[in-house]
Amino acid sequence: MSVDAQTVRRIAHLARIAVSEEDVAPLQGELNAILAFVEQLGAVDVSGVEPMTSVTPMRMKKREDVVTEGGRATDIVANAPETEDHYFLVPKVVE
Repeated sequence: MSVDAQTVRRIAHLARIAVSEEDVAPLQGELNAILAFVEQLGAVDVSGVEPMTSVTPMRMKKREDVVTEGGRATDIVANAPETEDHYFLVPKVVE
């Protein structure tokens, strides 16, 4: 896969990045180099390789998934400027 100059301009537009005309060609080369490297990675055989979360062996910390009663609505809205029946009151912004 390769990127042409028009695609570079489109990517820059979508990313909201200002790219001058003299920067299009170098950026095109860089993007094509990145895509070539990604294609090389796709050719690597990773069958039998376990997914990793870190370079050091470790277990993911997990908490027990339990249902609680909650009951903290008063604490949650305690710092709100205005509340009503445990709901935040906000000014109307749509007419």
